[in-house]
Amino acid sequence: MPTTWLMMEQGAAGLAAPHIARFESVGRCLPGTRLATSELMASTRHRTGIDLERLTGIRERRVSGGHETSLSLAIGAAADCLARSRRRAEDLQAVVNCSITKYGDGLTQRVEPAMSLAVARAIGAEHAVTFDISNACAGMLTGVFVVANRIRRGEIDCGMVVSGEYISRLGVNAAAHVRNIMSRELPSLTLGDAGAAVILGRAPEGCDGIEAMGFTTVARHSRLCLASPAKHDPGARMFTKARSLQRAAIADVPVLLQEALDSVGLSVGDVQHLIPHQTSVRAIRKGMRVIRESLGGEPSKQTVVTVDRYGNTASTTHFVALAEELRAGRIEAGDRVALVALASGLEIGFALFTADEELVKSHGDDD
Repeated sequence: MPTTWLMMEQGAAGLAAPHIARFESVGRCLPGTRLATSELMASTRHRTGIDLERLTGIRERRVSGGHETSLSLAIGAAADCLARSRRRAEDLQAVVNCSITKYGDGLTQRVEPAMSLAVARAIGAEHAVTFDISNACAGMLTGVFVVANRIRRGEIDCGMVVSGEYISRLGVNAAAHVRNIMSRELPSLTLGDAGAAVILGRAPEGCDGIEAMGFTTVARHSRLCLASPAKHDPGARMFTKARSLQRAAIADVPVLLQEALDSVGLSVGDVQHLIPHQTSVRAIRKGMRVIRESLGGEPSKQTVVTVDRYGNTASTTHFVALAEELRAGRIEAGDRVALVALASGLEIGFALFTADEELVKSHGDDD
């Protein structure tokens, strides 16, 4: 399959960019309300007979209790991220918001002013350039790609990428319409709410930081997952051809992952932690089995799974999981971590970085 990767940019005249970007701190904000899968399925209008927990491995997810919004979750995550960083809010030269949902009050999508501006003002980042990026569930990794390239080229020293997803309303709406396991709204019942933020900065001399990033779009799959405003319900509805989407991902991800690893002369065995997009436990396990068969190896420590506790938190999923691993002490300085995005489009993204001592030490087990 011919593919084109959009890789991290080089400097002038094709020379290597003068700097390396690194992850300095990661923050998250989780709603306090836990919604068990059994409770959610008990709320469906129709008797579906679906054992969603067995099907997906999701026991529960965090959901807004009514007062958390996309904006408040993003602000909470940004504040948590700053609290773990040596940076002050006024040091940030860019704040980029990457959420799918942009709810600041009720279920009306905020268009202007940008969410990034509201987050920057709330945390005191008065000097930061602000803008929003939308790229479905690959949004935060796309924001990291953009900010990291600006750091590598020497345009800025540090910036924040943030997202807040109040996306569980899709599940509420789906519960009124799902009738059987073939329903195209069934994947909406896997969603959970969360905020996440990451600060990127220029790496000191000799620090590995972010080694590679890239994205590709397999556009022939673009209509496998579509969402639109609901006609008769608050918020939106999402329609997914889940089996077709999974088949496309299983066919394309191993090939593209191999291409990305080849670009930096590594194999999958050189990666200690792989954090995939958190769709379902079953999908992640099947995907890893295919990667193992296709690439001849797997991460030397673990593939990270958090979807069983938090659900699919859309654009925030990778950094909710990364924060979890750092706080639990499972990522050590020198470990290589791969983030693999899979988003509607079909968008496939990849980020490979080495965790340094400052990043690891700034995150304790405090949840």
